[in-house]
Amino acid sequence: MENINLIDTFSEFKELKSIDRATMIRVLEDSFRSVLIKRFGTDDNFDVIINTDKGDFEIWRNREIVADDELEDDNLQISLTDAKKIDDDYEVGEEVTDEVRFLDFGRRAILSLRQNLSARILELEKDNIYHKYKDRIGDIITGEVYQIWKREILIQDDEGNELILPKAEQIPSDFFRKGDNVRAVVVKVEIRNNNPLIIISRTSPVFLERLFELEVPEIFDGLITIKKIVRVPGERAKVAVESYDERIDPVGACVGMKGSRIHGIVRELRNENIDVINFTNNVQLFIQRALNPAKINSIKLFEDDKRAQVYLRPDEVSLAIGKGGLNIKLASQLAGYEIDVYREMEVDDEDVSLDEFTDEIEGWILDEIKAIGCDTAKSVLDLTIEDLVKRTDLEEETINEVIKILSAEFE
Repeated sequence: MENINLIDTFSEFKELKSIDRATMIRVLEDSFRSVLIKRFGTDDNFDVIINTDKGDFEIWRNREIVADDELEDDNLQISLTDAKKIDDDYEVGEEVTDEVRFLDFGRRAILSLRQNLSARILELEKDNIYHKYKDRIGDIITGEVYQIWKREILIQDDEGNELILPKAEQIPSDFFRKGDNVRAVVVKVEIRNNNPLIIISRTSPVFLERLFELEVPEIFDGLITIKKIVRVPGERAKVAVESYDERIDPVGACVGMKGSRIHGIVRELRNENIDVINFTNNVQLFIQRALNPAKINSIKLFEDDKRAQVYLRPDEVSLAIGKGGLNIKLASQLAGYEIDVYREMEVDDEDVSLDEFTDEIEGWILDEIKAIGCDTAKSVLDLTIEDLVKRTDLEEETINEVIKILSAEFE
């Protein structure tokens, strides 16, 4: 029965395709030799032969033949009388090699060996998983949802290895059930509590970059390079691309015919709005492209502060800022400049700057109005009360009071 248990342990080893044959034999031999040292004090005179294909082993002991009255160490020596029981031709000074039956060592030794082997197998498995995924940081993997918890999801890859998808690394609109397939990118691999911990992400810009590589052959082949990606997961992303072949339009190649290439990426990212922008070293032009779809009249750069003042027509301001301020936020991150949007008004001698009303309207209220691109009294009056309530954090009562004060200026 114990022999069968040992054979089962060998089988566990044999199934570990990721562990090479040399490592397997070395670990098995080390385990056997540790038992021999405990029992005999040395393993120098033993030969351990392991057959990994059959899952069995042999242990042979080499001993020197000595005269019966000179026997001192029955592990390293054998008496002439005992040697002749093996073969009548043996003489003093020769060496005898005979097989040692491991099962004769007793149940405790067999149990110790099995536990040692199982521990080494587990250790090798963990070490192998760690190094395998350490080399795959930045790669997309596909796994199956195994368990869902409040703060994270447990994913299993096709080999049964466990991966963690934390809540913070999920797209806000992600919804998974047990058994669903999930695609994500490996972002972190570490050892925690002596176990490999593999963290995957769907919110990392690297995930979006890898999806582009899968969908756009020109990126995979290196004809087009992704210069920078910024994103608010599930909402909006901006991707700056550059072509090394002037015959290739990088934006067109990434989007595909009728959006065929980018559509799969958008669907994977839960309908994230993706702007693909042609990269340029011309900062003004790059900011102009980054603020798309807004049309810009002029840009003033402040290199020392890394700030840009962008001037637009009043009807373009909301496009530049975007829903929830996402467009201008991502454009600033992409260009590396803090972008301030200004409404460029036609000269109106009758119009009055909001700064003229500091005596009647509190400064924080004026700042709130200026934040939506309104710098003059008429630019505020051009908007409806509903628009002002929706686009600012001001109460309707406050807005009514502001309009009353501004209107009085023109009566």
